[in-house]
Amino acid sequence: MNNKIRILYPTILAIAIAGGIWIGLNLNSKNAQSPRMPSGLFQPDKLSLMLRLIERDYVDSINKGHIIEEVIPEMLESLDPHSTYISASDMQAVSEEMRGNFSGIGVQFVMEADTVMIVDVVSGGPSQKLGILSGDRIVKVEGRDIAGQGIKSDSIVSMLRGKKGTIVNISVYRPGYKNLLEFEIERGEIPLYSIDATFMITDNIGMIKVNRFAESTYAEFMEALASLAQQGAGKLIIDLRGNAGGSLQTVIQMVDEFLPENRLIVYTEGKSRSRNNFYSTARGVWTDKDVAVLIDEFSASASEIFAGAIQDNDRGIVVGRRSFGKGLVQEQIPFFDGSALRLTVARFYTPSGRSIQKPYDNGKDDYYKDFQRRVEHDELSVVDSIQFNDSLRYKTVGGRIVFGGGGIMPDFFVPVDTTGINNFFSAVASKNLVYRFAFDYSDKNRSKLNKFDNSKQLVQYLESENVFGEFLSHIKEKNISYTRKELNEARELLKTQLFAYIGRNIFGDSGFYQIYFEIDKTVEKTIKLLQQDWQPEKVAALTKVDTKILN
Repeated sequence: MNNKIRILYPTILAIAIAGGIWIGLNLNSKNAQSPRMPSGLFQPDKLSLMLRLIERDYVDSINKGHIIEEVIPEMLESLDPHSTYISASDMQAVSEEMRGNFSGIGVQFVMEADTVMIVDVVSGGPSQKLGILSGDRIVKVEGRDIAGQGIKSDSIVSMLRGKKGTIVNISVYRPGYKNLLEFEIERGEIPLYSIDATFMITDNIGMIKVNRFAESTYAEFMEALASLAQQGAGKLIIDLRGNAGGSLQTVIQMVDEFLPENRLIVYTEGKSRSRNNFYSTARGVWTDKDVAVLIDEFSASASEIFAGAIQDNDRGIVVGRRSFGKGLVQEQIPFFDGSALRLTVARFYTPSGRSIQKPYDNGKDDYYKDFQRRVEHDELSVVDSIQFNDSLRYKTVGGRIVFGGGGIMPDFFVPVDTTGINNFFSAVASKNLVYRFAFDYSDKNRSKLNKFDNSKQLVQYLESENVFGEFLSHIKEKNISYTRKELNEARELLKTQLFAYIGRNIFGDSGFYQIYFEIDKTVEKTIKLLQQDWQPEKVAALTKVDTKILN
């Protein structure tokens, strides 16, 4: 919130409530034998009284703190799906997610055959500086064997993470070395990157895939924009599919880079929160270049603010499927013990006045079954299955009709792609054979694969070496049978996934997406639309009917 009253109000309220509970619990403590309810000004509320009576009269001793921890989430259940209580033990992980960093050694690993296998080393992190490599196996931590011990990934993470500046000793097995390599690592700040991939997808179209909106995302995003501009990008695709949201301030900063001065980006309003408008400034660096935003049914919150602002200002095109529909604003209220309450205090609205929040009148269970209903109604496959409520009709700045009522409906609908998914593919996927083969192949051939400069060179090599043929032989060894027809149906999907996973093992997430997006129907359609020069003024001329025809 922008003013001090709005910032202080929840804290004052929390203190007042806590004070009231404290008074109720401690008043007349000297008269503990009397069951009489306190009267007059200091009469406690029913919840406080119940807790006091339980603590005083219950047959067994109780843990009052434990009861409170259990009761608070139940209280919030009756409000909305996104008001939540965060325990003190969970706050660290939540804070790291929002800050975009944590303290650790800077490696990404998987558990393979009950062994910690490093798949990536964070650039500039403590491990990279000491020469730890992708493909290394961590077999001991502080002298304790962790390989083959059945230790879960979460426990391994706890061992490796810790306070910045502290030391952790690990023993590493590196293929080709007889003895274990010993490393003494000083833990440091490790970034949680928000940008999965930044690359040129055509000669003049850049691609940025954003996985969250954290405090550090804006800086990453600006670096990505600068990099693409230097490579000659004249148009841009921003992929927000699967992005569940994050910081409101961050998404406002990012949208600001695409709008001319004094355009409404989003506004928030609630019963106890007056309307608060957020406008664009004059600092945008991409205000005169075409932009497309990709969304799907898992794009939520800040992702929907981004897509809604671009759409309502007729600044670019939105491609994909209807977004999740999360339009509630939470304020985080900290408590003295390190826990916090995230309380819904307002709704956010797109510039046209749309509330993106989908209904939640029938409770949380029904709310989260919305995706299942979309599948049952063929909404993910057929645009005509989506029902629009004419009472929730709004207009963009150019006069184009858009609809509220839950989520952002894209300008151009792309159904879920089920090409190649048959019984053969499902059998392979169920045993995770693509990922495992890709990892093993990368691990055994890392010295060769590391010589390539980019994913294109890697794919050419994998084709020349008939690596997909090796994979099919591996599948037969696993007793998975298939017909020629099934193989032909699934070949492109399986091969692309295989090469993409190998690309991730060598070049990171960016390597994966550069390969996988070659068969991504949403990306394919977006490229065609941008190449057809769908500029903002053309988008503004579209109507709902026109959009369906163009699909």
